[in-house]
Amino acid sequence: MKVGYGLLTAFYTHPGERDQLASILLEAAESLEEYNTCIQYIVSVSETEAETIFVSEIWVDKGHHEASLDNIAVKSMIAKAKPLIKEVKRIQELDIFGGKGM
Repeated sequence: MKVGYGLLTAFYTHPGERDQLASILLEAAESLEEYNTCIQYIVSVSETEAETIFVSEIWVDKGHHEASLDNIAVKSMIAKAKPLIKEVKRIQELDIFGGKGM
């Protein structure tokens, strides 16, 4: 029944850095276009928390997500983003069963 691996992560930025980090994360999303194992990568900002960004990811499996972190372009994006981030919380790992858009 499981069709994928999901990950929901919250990024808490230093004051005033949210938009710059969102831009970097959107660049990361574009760089994932070549990964057919990444089904979805969505960047969202909180309407109530000025320094919070959420990233929702769906991959074919956890292994492909982990392997993507070894990509040179991904490592470069992480290095660029790190100074803007105060804290990262992995909110939830999910077993994806399906739904609209899947």
